[in-house]
Amino acid sequence: MNTTRINDFQEIITGRRSIRNYDPSIKISKEEMTEILQEATLAPSSVNLQPWRFLVIDSAEGKETLAPLAKFNQTQVKTSSAVIAVFVDMNSLDYADEIYDEAVEKGYMPAEVRDRQLPSIKGLLDVMPAGQYKEMNLIDGGLVSMQLMLAARAHGYDTNPIGGYEKDQIAEAYGMDKDRYYPVMLISIGKAADAGYKSVRLPVEKITEWK
Repeated sequence: MNTTRINDFQEIITGRRSIRNYDPSIKISKEEMTEILQEATLAPSSVNLQPWRFLVIDSAEGKETLAPLAKFNQTQVKTSSAVIAVFVDMNSLDYADEIYDEAVEKGYMPAEVRDRQLPSIKGLLDVMPAGQYKEMNLIDGGLVSMQLMLAARAHGYDTNPIGGYEKDQIAEAYGMDKDRYYPVMLISIGKAADAGYKSVRLPVEKITEWK
């Protein structure tokens, strides 16, 4: 299904709700889901390593596997068009050459900049403690997840970020290396079956200091 695109940024951000109940008859095509994910990946990441990896769970079999791993989010699993599991790749440095070489080929970066930056990046990350590297990747995973939710809304869909699931089991449940792929969150996506609820935000004056 192709929905009507929303081009009003204010509507995208002020109209976003965490939707838990979707119209189960609405399916998102692989082509449109690819567009949404592509738009999400325009998010920034540390030294542009783009550590995010997506698992789109939209088949009956895939959702059946997910159901016992997301016990408290059954409505989202059952009614959504898909649940996207967002992971970060702890081997993302393996893609550094590919990313920087393509940047040079496309004229986005001079070769001398690549040749200067890559050794520095590899040297820094090679000795970075695993916990610090994971924290860096998780920040990037949060950035892409938020952008994914906004991109989905621009396509006329709604989402719900989910943190309550069996994080220690989900990678292996889908045949992924749990030591390499670390889960960030699940994001249900589909056509909202209800309006959801508005929520309160603390005023900027209460959460911000000016120096």
